[in-house]
Amino acid sequence: MQRPALPTGNIVTIESLDQEGRGVAHRDGKVLFVEGALPGETVEFVPLRRKPKFDFGTAGAVLRESASRVAPRCRYFGTCGGCSIQHLELRAQVAMKQRVLEADLEHIGKVVPETMLPAIHGPAWGYRRRARFSVRVVPKKGGVLVGFHEKRSSYVADMESCEVIPRRISRLLVPLRRLVESLGISNRVPQIELAAGDGRDVLVLRHLQPLTASDIDRLRQFAADTGVHLFLQPGGPETAHPLVHDADPLIEYALPDFNLRLAFSPTEFTQVNHAVNRVLVRRALNLLEVEPGHRVADLFCGLGNFSLAAARRGAEVVGIEGSEPLVRRAADNARRNGLDGRATFIQADLFGIDRARLRKLGHFDRMLIDPPRTGAIGVVHALDDDAPRRIVYVSCNPATLARDAAVLVHVQGYQLEAAGVVNMFPQTSHVESIAVFCRK
Repeated sequence: MQRPALPTGNIVTIESLDQEGRGVAHRDGKVLFVEGALPGETVEFVPLRRKPKFDFGTAGAVLRESASRVAPRCRYFGTCGGCSIQHLELRAQVAMKQRVLEADLEHIGKVVPETMLPAIHGPAWGYRRRARFSVRVVPKKGGVLVGFHEKRSSYVADMESCEVIPRRISRLLVPLRRLVESLGISNRVPQIELAAGDGRDVLVLRHLQPLTASDIDRLRQFAADTGVHLFLQPGGPETAHPLVHDADPLIEYALPDFNLRLAFSPTEFTQVNHAVNRVLVRRALNLLEVEPGHRVADLFCGLGNFSLAAARRGAEVVGIEGSEPLVRRAADNARRNGLDGRATFIQADLFGIDRARLRKLGHFDRMLIDPPRTGAIGVVHALDDDAPRRIVYVSCNPATLARDAAVLVHVQGYQLEAAGVVNMFPQTSHVESIAVFCRK
């Protein structure tokens, strides 16, 4: 049967992608955000939500395809909210992220890098070493679901595999359903968190009620059958502990270029993509131009990801972090790697820091800033004439990087020497980046 002609008012041509990976079109003076559409495509626009200045919807029929469109590898793409741009070829994904970074720097920060750095690439599939799966009992869908949330929904996607986590973990999604289903408190297990280290996979089971003896037996058998290490989390992240009481509570990842092994608890923050992180640390240290004897500040240092690499290059490093547990972890990692004489770690609120408190830390030759999505506006305002001549800023939000770059360039007198994207999260629209600022 021939498909009925579509109303011409529902046909739009996509001009660009927004920061969420949605197609952008214009019609009748309004902006249209079209999920699932790519630049250059002509699509049927199916509206889902209308606002005075914009409409949000999805692509129905694709009448003219982009040359960059590819078939998504995951059969749950479009339903699962874990990925947003699997339908876009990988090089085009990186180009999209580069345009987002350049546009934010120009329009928000009113700055243009002297040089655009080559993008940092890594594996496109099976790269996630960290993930948080929601767990729900849904009798209408056969029992327990374990997975990411559906798009635009609080429901858990009915998924039996995932292409962006390691295959060995993907294969456990269905067995995990059956495991939770077998527990006496199956409806009191809201979350399972993945933390994969080098050679050791941990799954952290969040449970809101105490486990019974038979529950513990089932968990022990699952761990023995699958080779994963199970942790239990009855409360906040700090309560996570191994199911087997005498098991090592820490896992590790390596930075081979710096002869480092960094230990962490499964609930502590680490980068999700270990392969890209190795390249990122190397590039950050090269851009920072660290030399033996330099005094280096590593702000928002976490467990020492950049700090210890700088110390390995002969610098005296002061790592500053708001989380007391992460400060202790960073100091422990310095000891483990024989760098406790070169790296010192301090707990401080970097969001509330001012010029006087920053000055008390002494002079630094170099500074690395790696803040959360909210950025480091307090830090950049606190810099004075004695501030480091060279700053490397690692960002997980191009908008706050651009905002902070405006202060560094237009207020503090730095030049934006270079910037580039880091494809830490392939198949998603998430943009990580790195920038280097210098004072001549």
